[in-house]
Amino acid sequence: MRTYGNWIDNRWAAPSEGAFIDSIDPTTGEVWAQIAGSTAVDVDSAVRAARTAFTTGPWASMRAAERGKLLCRLGDRLAERADDLAALETRDNGKRTVDILPGLQTWLADSFWYYGGLADKVAGDVLPVDVPGIFNYTRREPFGVVGCITAWNSPLLIAIWKIAPALAAGNTVVVKPSEHASVSTLALAEVFADLLPPGVLNVVTGFGDRCGEPLVGHEDVRMVSFTGSVPGGRKVAEVASRTVTPTVMELGGKSPQIVFADVDLDDAAHGVAMGLFPPAGQSCVAGSRLIVHRSIQDELVERIATVAASARLGAPTDPATQIGPLANEPHFRRVLESIARAEREGARRVLGGSPVTPEGTCGWFVEPTIFVDVDSASDLFREEVFGPVLAVVPFDDEDEAIALANDTSYGLAAGIWTDDQLKAMRVADAIEAGTVYVNNYFTSATQSPVGGYKQSGYGRENGTAALDAFLQIKSVWLNTAPGIANPFPQE
Repeated sequence: MRTYGNWIDNRWAAPSEGAFIDSIDPTTGEVWAQIAGSTAVDVDSAVRAARTAFTTGPWASMRAAERGKLLCRLGDRLAERADDLAALETRDNGKRTVDILPGLQTWLADSFWYYGGLADKVAGDVLPVDVPGIFNYTRREPFGVVGCITAWNSPLLIAIWKIAPALAAGNTVVVKPSEHASVSTLALAEVFADLLPPGVLNVVTGFGDRCGEPLVGHEDVRMVSFTGSVPGGRKVAEVASRTVTPTVMELGGKSPQIVFADVDLDDAAHGVAMGLFPPAGQSCVAGSRLIVHRSIQDELVERIATVAASARLGAPTDPATQIGPLANEPHFRRVLESIARAEREGARRVLGGSPVTPEGTCGWFVEPTIFVDVDSASDLFREEVFGPVLAVVPFDDEDEAIALANDTSYGLAAGIWTDDQLKAMRVADAIEAGTVYVNNYFTSATQSPVGGYKQSGYGRENGTAALDAFLQIKSVWLNTAPGIANPFPQE
């Protein structure tokens, strides 16, 4: 078992109070590592290191083109060390290795290559202001120290989505990963140690109230990017408001998948299942609300149930495993309680809903679960379960489908399944969500922005929008006319 301190100024630092938090392997239920239980003292050390790196030293004087080349080398290093990092993340949060590894080798490494290419493309504007004798231009500049808080379901993915554009913009970074899954992020920082100057990338670990809040509220943290739950996002926004710190929020979701009667039923069944069950529902964009035309509801649900029932649950290190465990025991208990509450409220379970213990595991697994006869006003249909639980509600016409899809406080993603492309475009325009998939689900690319509407957050990650989020604009007014008139002329 390894004990991890904080990663500050390119070296390991013991927590100020000597406290550590157990990291539990969700496959075995055993403690396999310990992480630092940090306090405001540790956060201050990390922020001061990041502030020093931003204001002095090689990072502060590095040209944008050099910074871009460095980010490309980070992408190369990530691809080289992907096996080690994927193995750590699987052990930390139970995500299947076969889901993590290809991304690290390709499109997550591409995040550094992509933003490395953009680093020297940050440009201002010359504005045609209607003021005689004045030349006005803008500059886009980094904030300085940025705080990045990540979630436990995809620690490396979420951290990289923040770190790459933040560094490309010229900022320095302090990352606070979830206390439930911090090891892979710490390892990532260590992997980059010989490439990044000291203080450019720092990682502090611990609980939200003792570590996260001091990071968000620190006077030298000039911008915060947060991924997590809606309650967590509200707390971050509250703390950030005290210092008027700008934030980007990627929060929860209760994403609908709308299936029209003209679709191929096998395609829809496969797609709906793919949009929820492989990560055991532990994705912010998971399509956990099936809104299906009444005429095909029974047949489609039967086909989805057949697909989901065939999934192999097991250890996430096993390439044959198709659904892994829930990431931690408290979350496992919450998902089971959500299932029990749905049954108490009158929903009818037609598949799954029970905990299972595949051989060699501790049993934090829940079968793929499907509910029908779901009240559209129920918690099951409206609140995020973050587990492998599908709630089914029928519709009779297009307007009703759109109304059901939008009748939620969330707006992160949505899926549309139809063979009518004009209908797909019309419905996509009407859906209140930051991402809309048409006849596919879970598709992602570094170039395309990700973010939410309504209580699913604001701001965007990925694409040029993410780079913009880590930059602030300065307007410069240059006088080109000779002489300054006396503001108080005397007669």
